[in-house]
Amino acid sequence: MTLFRIIRPSCLVLALLALAANTLAQTSAADDFQTWLTALRQEAITRGIRAETFDRALAGVRPDPRVLELDQRQPEFLEPFLDYLERRLTPRRIEEGRRLLNEHRELLASVERRYGIPPHVLVAFWGLETHYGAFMGDFAVPSALATLAFEPRRSQFFRGQLLDALAILDEGHVEVGAMKGSWAGAMGHMQFMPSTFRAYAVDADGDGRKDLWGSLPDAFASAANYLRRMGWQADEIWGREVRLPANFDWELARLDLTRPVSAWAAMGVTQPDGSPLPNSSQLGAIVLPQGYKGPAFLVYRNFNIIMNWNRSLSYALAVGLLSDRLLGLPGLQNGQAARHTKLTRQQIVELQRQLAALGFEPGEADGISGGRTRAAIRAFQRQAGLPVDGYASPELIARVEAQARSRGLISAANTPLDAEPVVSRAATPATRLK
Repeated sequence: MTLFRIIRPSCLVLALLALAANTLAQTSAADDFQTWLTALRQEAITRGIRAETFDRALAGVRPDPRVLELDQRQPEFLEPFLDYLERRLTPRRIEEGRRLLNEHRELLASVERRYGIPPHVLVAFWGLETHYGAFMGDFAVPSALATLAFEPRRSQFFRGQLLDALAILDEGHVEVGAMKGSWAGAMGHMQFMPSTFRAYAVDADGDGRKDLWGSLPDAFASAANYLRRMGWQADEIWGREVRLPANFDWELARLDLTRPVSAWAAMGVTQPDGSPLPNSSQLGAIVLPQGYKGPAFLVYRNFNIIMNWNRSLSYALAVGLLSDRLLGLPGLQNGQAARHTKLTRQQIVELQRQLAALGFEPGEADGISGGRTRAAIRAFQRQAGLPVDGYASPELIARVEAQARSRGLISAANTPLDAEPVVSRAATPATRLK
């Protein structure tokens, strides 16, 4: 009993001190945000945005914990391309897209006459971005952008986006309550960021507003204007699935290496059913989104325009393939042997560390298979006599681990012996921004 009486007050004191410290920290953070907001208000006014617009958009705004949670969240799994495609090019999405393509054929035809963007391409973007307008986001865009702009990691980018959003409101294109979007500030049917809106949005229906939420004429024309100004070639397709010969040099499969279609054909590249490619001097690149066992694509200039919209290879291929399916073209014909389970981010972290321990240079062990990691994988594959496709397959991961283990470079936990402990990014301040 005596011991209890001695310890109990100490625990209570510690708890009260912790509560007080937390309260002070929250008060300090709130004060910092208000100070930041006051400075932003002055900058907005200097840029010509009316004070009443700023106050109406950001009155009572506080950092949104949900936005911060989504910004900090790291995907637990890395989705293989075939799984990504299967989840997005569903029979329902294809059927709905064909129905809407027919329903809006006159509007889409008029947009094509003006901008040169085929209807099935616009509808494919629409389907991938918001499931044809069904899911445009329910975050208040000014609040979400203010939250992200206050965070130091990418404050300059999101500060600019927030000021652009305020300018859009000030110009009267949308009311504050209707400016809804994704947690990162993408808006409307086509999910334009505010800077993209200001640069490319179009008032196609002539009502004096560029309304990407409620006006399909404005949404379609704005997307078409963006694609045309990015360099879309009206007389070219985005690309096609192809079949590669058994002796194909996998190191040639790179988005930055282009050759005429006729040159690829001379190497034995064919249509997916084995028929010849068209005799063309058009430049194209071979891409392998799921390694040499997966489907192969020959992509052209318009594919790079899709990549300008979203830098994800899987996304860009999904847009192209959905646009084909809307025209009635068949789905994938090859590459199903590449199917495998999802990889965890931790598996990629360990792969990166093991590659580094073996003398390759994959960059930071961040769990993201970016350009440097793919280059390191290619270097390992080249040394090991494997197909050099740069893809982090389960087989590749096992091969790297086996070599690192055989050289005594990793512990029983598969971690390089001289590696720093892995710290979960999900537990750290905002680390990344589809």
